Formats: sequence, C-alpha cells, structure tokens
Amino acid sequence: MSIAPILRSVAVKAAPARAFELFTTHIERWWPKGRTIGKAPHVAIVIEPRAGGQWFERDADGNETHWGKVLAWEPPSRLLLGWQITSEWKFDPAFVTEVELTFAPAEGGGTLVTLEHRNLERFGTDAAAHAEKLRNGWPTHLAQFAAYADAHIQS
Repeated sequence: MSIAPILRSVAVKAAPARAFELFTTHIERWWPKGRTIGKAPHVAIVIEPRAGGQWFERDADGNETHWGKVLAWEPPSRLLLGWQITSEWKFDPAFVTEVELTFAPAEGGGTLVTLEHRNLERFGTDAAAHAEKLRNGWPTHLAQFAAYADAHIQS
C-alpha cells in the first residue's frame, strides 16, 4: 500500500539562509513544549549540521531522546531528515521515513519553506491512521515556525 506524502508550505519574511538557520538552530524555541517524545519537556532540540548527524531532544536533566538522523545538509536550500519515530511515538534506529525541507526564495522577498514527509507506508498496519495524525500536526508546527521566524528575522 502506498500513502501519499504529506506536503505543506509556509511563507516567512526571512531570506532563505536566515530561514534555514532559524529552522535548524532554533528549533527548540518554536517547537511546542510537551509535544515531543521525551519523558520530560525539552530544553534543546538538536539537528547536528552535517549529513550523518543526529536529530534529538534533550531535557533539563541532560537526558537525550533521539528522533532520527540528518540525511542531507545543504544550507541554505535543503534539509533531509530521517524520521525514526514509529507510530507508537518511539525512536527506532531500524525504522525511517523522510522529512525533506526546502527553503526557496519567495516572489517579492522572503522564503517559501516546503515540507514533504514521505515513505509513510513504512508505518505498517496503522500507516493510514498515523499518516493522518502527522498530516494534521505538520501544519501547526510550520505555522509556529513561521511566527517565530517572522519575529526573529534580524536577531
């Protein structure tokens, strides 16, 4: 069974390089507290800036919960992440779907940020239901990113 990828876009006022930086190095500032898979709220969410890098959250006690890995790091235009969180909301190093983000100059200035979450059929028997949860969640996260990016163009 094939499941259509999730495809969502948001426009931000920042130029592509700044939008890429705000997304990748400030993610813990705009990702909502309590909406991660760690046992305690995050104080940091890290996307290591290189292909092969890790993607994880860290709580106040220093506990790290992995989300996946960086498959491609191409600033300022593209980031490809391996999402290794199962439909049970647990990290599994043997599992991977892909989340690709592109940062393209928008007409009139700013950046069009596009997210594609694909290979959703890999979630298995509950793939359709889980894909629907993700389909409903990504727009909220992208809107939170856009609000943060628009407020922090220069800082």
